[in-house]
Amino acid sequence: MNKSELVDAIAKETGLTKAKSAEVVTSIVNTITESLSKGEKVSLTGFGTWSTSERAERKGRNPKTGEEITIASKRVAKFKAGNELTKNVN
Repeated sequence: MNKSELVDAIAKETGLTKAKSAEVVTSIVNTITESLSKGEKVSLTGFGTWSTSERAERKGRNPKTGEEITIASKRVAKFKAGNELTKNVN
């Protein structure tokens, strides 16, 4: 399912217009992104938790040349599925 399919499904289930549903989806994504960029956790009970973690600087290799390179440290987003989501998927 992609974003437009999600918007269609929300519009169908809630009776909202597709435009309003698109606003809701965009707002949810923007709010989660903003919270993660501040280093906050976002938790939806039963669905899952988004958080961030730090990846340390490390050595790697350029696959084309074999030359050793340094991969910079960075912050990455993580998602851990909740119990209900895991149960419903299985």
